Amino acid sequence: MTGVSISSFVRRLAAVETGSGCTNFFDQALPENALRRHNLEIYLQEMLDRRPKVLLVGEAPGFRGMRITGVPFTNRTILDGPANSFGLFGPGKGYVLPPDAAGIAAEPTATVLWQVLEEVGLLPLLWSAFPWHPHQPGNPLSNRTPKPSETKLGTPFWQELSELFGISSIVAVGNVAQHSLLRSGLAAPRIRHPAHGGRSGFKRGLEQLLEAGMGAC
Repeated sequence: MTGVSISSFVRRLAAVETGSGCTNFFDQALPENALRRHNLEIYLQEMLDRRPKVLLVGEAPGFRGMRITGVPFTNRTILDGPANSFGLFGPGKGYVLPPDAAGIAAEPTATVLWQVLEEVGLLPLLWSAFPWHPHQPGNPLSNRTPKPSETKLGTPFWQELSELFGISSIVAVGNVAQHSLLRSGLAAPRIRHPAHGGRSGFKRGLEQLLEAGMGAC
């Protein structure tokens, strides 16, 4: 994936009509979304430089996480804090928090996920089955599970990332992601989602897959 194709990927992501009950926070109609597109391009380019072989596919962005930052499985404190042990995020990387991030508490699941990734020593590419924000009708500051018809919209995007990054292992994070991958014809392994007390199960699932040779290619 070159810089040109990363930009094209993000533009196509921004152009998707997600329907009611969803927010496309990359949509070019709102000026602040330009910062989210900018942040996602930085993340994808930096990950391209790292050449990860593993893709973790989660469910959907939350209103306190990627909905704010534009970067999968991050929150405002991750993006705006010190670099982690992988050298990602933090000062000097070029990430910028949009003005509408003010006053939004940090999504805890993102913090847990990155803690576990550092503990097991795995830096995968991160994405979601539905890479836009599904919310309760009339309440954009809420989360809900995406419908199968919605995750179908996201299938071409994780497929393209997998191809362009040369991914050798795709892992579903949670049931929603696994069902979405299965509907596309991919029988990927599933691990526990780190949300709602799933930290230990998420870590154990990653460790088992690493022991089995995931990411070794």
